[in-house]
Amino acid sequence: MKKIFALFLVLFAFNANAAVDDGLLHSAEKYLNSITGLTGKFIQTANGKQEQGIFSMLRPGRVRLDYDNMPVQLIADGTDLYFFDKSLDQITTVPLTSTPAGILVRKNIDLKNADINVLESVDYKNAFALKMNIKGQEGLGYMNVVFDKKPLKLNSWTVVDATGATTDVKFQGLKEKTNFDKDYFQIQRHKTINTNSGDDYYE
Repeated sequence: MKKIFALFLVLFAFNANAAVDDGLLHSAEKYLNSITGLTGKFIQTANGKQEQGIFSMLRPGRVRLDYDNMPVQLIADGTDLYFFDKSLDQITTVPLTSTPAGILVRKNIDLKNADINVLESVDYKNAFALKMNIKGQEGLGYMNVVFDKKPLKLNSWTVVDATGATTDVKFQGLKEKTNFDKDYFQIQRHKTINTNSGDDYYE
């Protein structure tokens, strides 16, 4: 499970001389900045295993992935990204700015002049892809984001770490949503009773 978390955190250096289409870059930037909130299904493939669940995001800064068949959550609250293993009651935390998800949920997404390196664009018939990493984190990994063209929407992302290991996340049925519950993007740990070994929690 921790491998899943680790693969979400890295961005890999790519060929800086690859071609980037400014038109595609502008379209992606305009679309991402137009999004306030989304929710839908995701299908994740990593290490030959496939998992699925519900993906939600609310800009700026909030993301949540709930897995159908694993007792884990990935939640970003605007500042940090938390990996919550419910079965162990363990939480691992990293700054949101060090994760691929952090690029997509910034308050203002600037793909040309900020700290994001867009390294290559690939134009397909019905979609296009952008490869990117974060300046100062070259050598750690890269993120490939795919967008459908008509209508323009987020299709999938792939994260490749420094060893070449990949995590693919494909989105299905994404819909706009902004009316999430107040605490939706916070980890819910409910203390129950005191025991001899300490406090117990339940979800």
